[in-house]
Amino acid sequence: MAGRDHPVQPAALHPSLTALAGLVGTWVGEGQGSYPTVAAFAYTEQVTISHVGKPFLAYAQRTWSIDDGRPLHAETGYWRCAPDGTVELVVAHPTGHAELAVGVLAAGGGGPGAIDIDFRSASLACSPSAKEVTEVRRRYMVGGDHLRYELEMAAVNQPLAPHLRGELVRTTGERRA
Repeated sequence: MAGRDHPVQPAALHPSLTALAGLVGTWVGEGQGSYPTVAAFAYTEQVTISHVGKPFLAYAQRTWSIDDGRPLHAETGYWRCAPDGTVELVVAHPTGHAELAVGVLAAGGGGPGAIDIDFRSASLACSPSAKEVTEVRRRYMVGGDHLRYELEMAAVNQPLAPHLRGELVRTTGERRA
């Protein structure tokens, strides 16, 4: 039992998450956003992906304006590997949205341990006061200590369109060649 006399030991990664091991760590970098209904913008970002030995990865993301440092967005959720080989992403947004996406995991082009996941929304829920979002697509590409992503969105009567893209570098966690 962990307590004052027994420090908690770091948990081993759950075996079902081996294919996602390259995601674990803290990532920082910059991104750009645009959408037909908003002016283009740039942001800094931090993503933390961690585990506690259970069959999921915990995910937390925050962004700030490059111009003045004000907070822009945050989201939190979980990544899970399904028995059929797909990856599930469950994300809650403070804007009143909940997103459930299913992704196909492929070996990325960035060398050993590279990851490429293409997610498509399977279910989206919006609170009564949230703007309508009808589809989200995300693609994450990890090679070594570099993470790139692209996000497309269909919202507020607009068709699916590019919205966000970013490039991050791992600052903590397991280093990859």
